[in-house]
Amino acid sequence: MDENGENTGIVDIAYALRRAEDVGLDLVEIAPNAKPPVVKIINYSKFLYDKEKKEREARKAQTKVEIKEIRLRPKTGDHHRGFKVKDARRWLTSGMKVRVTIRFRGREITYPELALEDLREIAEELADVADVEQAPNMEGRTMFMMLVPKKN
Repeated sequence: MDENGENTGIVDIAYALRRAEDVGLDLVEIAPNAKPPVVKIINYSKFLYDKEKKEREARKAQTKVEIKEIRLRPKTGDHHRGFKVKDARRWLTSGMKVRVTIRFRGREITYPELALEDLREIAEELADVADVEQAPNMEGRTMFMMLVPKKN
């Protein structure tokens, strides 16, 4: 492609380099894997600047998902759990993921069904604003579940 963006067809490399030199621009390989490779006569520094600018815009458009966590124990009271659920609701409505973790200490580990029930109740309380991404899962002495905001 020439400096005006028009397709000139298949030409010899020496001819393309000479033409780029005559115009005072660079010969840049755009698509090296194509048969034959696609090259363009452009200002290389401007090409790099535009490429970086596009990458910056793409990074700006990305949304970074933050994961918040609420930690409980199997013996956590309903009142205290209410505060934690209220925080989780606030985080979910602002678009963050919430990881609900129940940590077992001592002999509490012999009753995992208590923690499972707590996690199910929390999921029911937050059902209007969240979906369960990862069901309750036991890992060592902790049981956790991941909640994500509902899609509108």
